Amino acid sequence: VTQPRQSCEEERTTAGKCPESGWDESTIELFLHELSIMDSNNFLGNCGVGEREGRVASSLVAHRHYRLIHGIGRSGDISAVQPKAAGSSLLNKLTNSVVLNIIKLAGVRTVASCFVVPMATGMSLTLCFLTLRHKRPNAKFIIWPRIDQKSCFKSMITAGFEPVVIENVLEGDELRTDLKTVEAKIQELGPENILCIHSTTSCFAPRVPDRLEELALMCTKYDIPHIVNNAYGVQSSKCMHLIQQGARVGRIDAFVQSLDKNFMVPVGGAIIAGFNESFIQEISKMYPGRASASPSLDALITLLSQGANGYKQLLKERKDMYVYLANELRKLAEVYNERLLDTPHNPISLAMSLKNLDEQKSTAITQLGSMLFTRQVSGARVVPLGSVQTVNGYTFKGFMSHANAYSCAYLNAASAIGMKKQDVDLFIKRLDKCLKTFQKEIQTGSGIQSSSQNTDLIEELSGSLGDVLHIEPTKDNLSA
Repeated sequence: VTQPRQSCEEERTTAGKCPESGWDESTIELFLHELSIMDSNNFLGNCGVGEREGRVASSLVAHRHYRLIHGIGRSGDISAVQPKAAGSSLLNKLTNSVVLNIIKLAGVRTVASCFVVPMATGMSLTLCFLTLRHKRPNAKFIIWPRIDQKSCFKSMITAGFEPVVIENVLEGDELRTDLKTVEAKIQELGPENILCIHSTTSCFAPRVPDRLEELALMCTKYDIPHIVNNAYGVQSSKCMHLIQQGARVGRIDAFVQSLDKNFMVPVGGAIIAGFNESFIQEISKMYPGRASASPSLDALITLLSQGANGYKQLLKERKDMYVYLANELRKLAEVYNERLLDTPHNPISLAMSLKNLDEQKSTAITQLGSMLFTRQVSGARVVPLGSVQTVNGYTFKGFMSHANAYSCAYLNAASAIGMKKQDVDLFIKRLDKCLKTFQKEIQTGSGIQSSSQNTDLIEELSGSLGDVLHIEPTKDNLSA
C-alpha cells in the first residue's frame, strides 16, 4: 500500500505491502475518502432501488464508517468483489494483502494466503471445521490437546463434532503435549473418522504451546488435517516459528489468530491463514452472506498508522516487557516464599505459585482475584486447585489449570503487545499490597478489614490519577 501522492516507482515497489513507515492521520483519512467515493451509495447521481443500497439514517454512523457502508464480499463469498462497492472491495483486498505481509514479517514466511473474517477466534475456528466437513464427510472426532479456554472447546461443539480431549503431561512445571496418547487415539478411532487435530500455540502458563512439529508430522503420516489456534501468537516470534516449522516438516492446513489480541483493535475480527491458497479460498466461500467491513477497516487503519517498522518495534518492546515482567514477578515471589514457575516454552504468559498462601488460608486464592480486580488489575488470572467446570456436557477437573490435578495454585500474568513498563510496575505494586494484607491477616489471625482495603485503593487510584495529571497526591487531596 502506498500513500495517495507517492510516485509510480514507489507504488510499484510497495504495492500490496504494509508501508515501512506509518502514515499520518490526515493521509489515512484522505485515502479512506478516496476509497469511499468508489462505492455507489456515494455517487452524486446514484438512484438505488434495491433492498440494500447503503442507506444510513444517522450521519454519525456514516462518519464512523467513512461512508463505507456496503461491507465486504457477496452473498456467496466473503472475498468476492461487489460491483456496486468497488471501494469497499478494494479495502478488503488491501487489508488481506497487508495482513499477509505482516504475518510473513512476524515469522511465517511461507504463508500463501489469508483473509480477515468479522468473527472472533472461536467462530473462525468453527468455520475452518465446517469447511473440512465437506472434505471428510465421515469424520466426527477432533483430537484436541487440552487447553482450558471455553471458546476453543465450543468451536468444535458448535461445528457438530465430538472433541477427543488429550490430557497434557507434566514436564517440570510445564504442561506439554502428550504425543503418545495423541497417536494412540488416532489408531484407536481410525484416521478416516478424525476430522483434524486442533492444536494451540498461545496459551496461559504453565500450559505451553503444543509440539507443533511432531503433530504436523503425525498429520502427514496419517493424512489428517491440522488446524492451529494461534489466538495471540502473531506477537510472538516463537509461536510463529513453531507454525513455520510445522508447515515445513509436516502438515498445517490453517492457523487462526485474533485481530484485537495481536493488532490492538476492537474485538470482533480474526485472520484465517494457511499454506494452500485454494483451501483458504474454500474457507472464505463457506462464510454465508456478506460481512461487516469494520474489522478490516480497523486493521488497515492501524497497520497504515504504524507501518511495518512501527509494528516490528511493538514486537520488540513486548519481548523486552516479558523479560522485565518475569524478573519483577520472580523477585516478588521470593519475598513471599513463592516462586515463578519455570515455563521457558511459553513466550507470552507467566505463572507465579500461590502454594504457601493456599496452604495458610484456603479462601485466599479466590479472594486475591477479587482484591486485584477491585484495584483495577485486569487480565491477571488466579487459578485455585480443584475447580470443576462442565462445558457442553464435558466435565473438566482442575478447570483453568489445563490439568486434572496441577501441583499448586498460581497466578497468571501476560506480557502482551502494547504493555508498558508502568503497567508492570503498577501491577507488581498492587499485587505486593494484596499479599502483604494476607500476610498480616495470617500473622495476627484477624480478618481482612474492608475499610483498610478501601483506604489503600483510594490512595492507589489517587496516585494513578496523579501520574496521569502529573500532580503529587497529598493528604489534603485524599481527604477532600
